[in-house]
Amino acid sequence: MAPAIGETIPDIELPATGGKTLKLSDYRGQNLVLYFYPKASTPGCTQEGLDFSAATDAFAAANTRLLGASRDGLKAQENFKAKQSFPFDLLSDKDEALCRAFDVIKLKKMYGKESLGVERATFLIDAGGVLRREWRGVKVPGHVAEVLAAAQALAAG
Repeated sequence: MAPAIGETIPDIELPATGGKTLKLSDYRGQNLVLYFYPKASTPGCTQEGLDFSAATDAFAAANTRLLGASRDGLKAQENFKAKQSFPFDLLSDKDEALCRAFDVIKLKKMYGKESLGVERATFLIDAGGVLRREWRGVKVPGHVAEVLAAAQALAAG
């Protein structure tokens, strides 16, 4: 069951780009934007990552770090990060532990076929590890600006 607004997020450890293993608690003391995307190196996911990249300094000014996650393997995540020069880490959630903890595995229909996939979703977590905002079924255009405004409001108290 996904954490509700105002609840502490689960502390899950996953392999990340750059040969790291990261836990969500590693970000305590600063706000965190955790965004889930369906598949590395696809057009919508690339645009979303580039939008977050372009706003990295503004997020940093609001004491907010960025972290992307999908079910892609570590090699795909490394290639995606390197090709797009993302200034933040990407998590490889092949076992779907993080995806399931945030309830972003959804039934999707494509070309008449149903399959389980990752819903595009973003979560804003405060410095104490408490979920403050969530966006589900995200549409990429304008999304990062909305998340940044929420992060700035959170940082301002």
